[in-house]
Amino acid sequence: MIESFFGTLKAEYFHLAAPNSIDALEAGVHDYVHYYNHERIKLGLHELSQVEYRVRSTA
Repeated sequence: MIESFFGTLKAEYFHLAAPNSIDALEAGVHDYVHYYNHERIKLGLHELSQVEYRVRSTA
């Protein structure tokens, strides 16, 4: 699963943003991980983000 995440990270962030410093890379990856978990919808999770899906399934 982690290999799939890193592939998505490279395709959706790294290749598009091309950060010019380590600090920019670190901030960008932090922002992307937040986006990936809280905002990015997945069709397999009934068009919810991962966090929304977990909250609904535990409620």
